[in-house]
Amino acid sequence: MKSKNTETKAFANLIVSLLLIVFEIWAWIQTNQIKTAKGAVVQPATFPRIMILGMIIFTVVLLVQSIIKLHGKMAQDDPMAEKAETLNFIKDKGVLAALFVILLCALYVLLFKDLGYVIVSFLICGIIMWMIGLRSPVKLILISVLVPLGMWLVFYKMLKVNIPMGWLQFLKDLVDKI
Repeated sequence: MKSKNTETKAFANLIVSLLLIVFEIWAWIQTNQIKTAKGAVVQPATFPRIMILGMIIFTVVLLVQSIIKLHGKMAQDDPMAEKAETLNFIKDKGVLAALFVILLCALYVLLFKDLGYVIVSFLICGIIMWMIGLRSPVKLILISVLVPLGMWLVFYKMLKVNIPMGWLQFLKDLVDKI
């Protein structure tokens, strides 16, 4: 690989795809810690694994595409031959925002079991919606509360997937009585 190639978008895509594959393997391994639900048609680990598998497919496509571009002769007008921008979060607030969302995702995983799906989803969803510019407190709260609750009901009642409820365990007990 020529040193000039290491400054291209194709090389940046290669590095990102390798890092993503490492993350996706770690995420897949983490799904082994999700408890199975007796009698459930769809296990709690199924949906995360489907999402991870989709991510792996797209990452491998990006990896192969990058390798082909780097080892082939890229035309000067090829977008992948352009110089890649730096990931300097001091200059680029979008990079800082992306890093913050990655941190939020890590917090989501760490807090999921203890606080439960609904509370963690409410917090993360609210923070991300605030970041992208939704400032109406009514919309922010309604969406952040109703979407996770609605999704939990669909997964718990219709798909029979037992999702951790944490502090809101009483809701699960209440729904079970209905």
